[in-house]
Amino acid sequence: MTGQRRIRLFLDSNVLTGGILSPWGLDKATLSLCAAKVCRLVLAEVVRDEVEENLLLHAERPPALDADQLIEDYRHLIKLTNPEIVPYPDKDLVRLNRHLIRHAADVPVLLSAMASKPDWLLTHNTKHFTNAVAQRTSVRIATPAEFFRALSALFR
Repeated sequence: MTGQRRIRLFLDSNVLTGGILSPWGLDKATLSLCAAKVCRLVLAEVVRDEVEENLLLHAERPPALDADQLIEDYRHLIKLTNPEIVPYPDKDLVRLNRHLIRHAADVPVLLSAMASKPDWLLTHNTKHFTNAVAQRTSVRIATPAEFFRALSALFR
């Protein structure tokens, strides 16, 4: 891929958390693409904070995961991917753009994606991150499965 720009992937917390916790699957494959520097991870601070909170919750649930190992694996992933960090959006901007998406908690995530202009926003939350939201915001929103189908079409 010398000389070519890497595909920039903005991951919602459910994809990032799933990729960290799952032993295999498309969430894990997405993180592997980022760790191998095939794609560039775009990581919003709001997503990062939610993921860290989710990981701590998972570490406390039975069967007890090794919390220290989980956090160490997460730190290693961040080091490997060297993500592009997107700061929290301004609170006034969040309030003014509440109309863009159904769930208020998703507004900072969506605004972070809009600000970073990724090639893809990957999420499993298609109930809130709908085609209408994608059209309103000009953000390409897909599930990991949809992303991999589009990626595979490049090799046909």
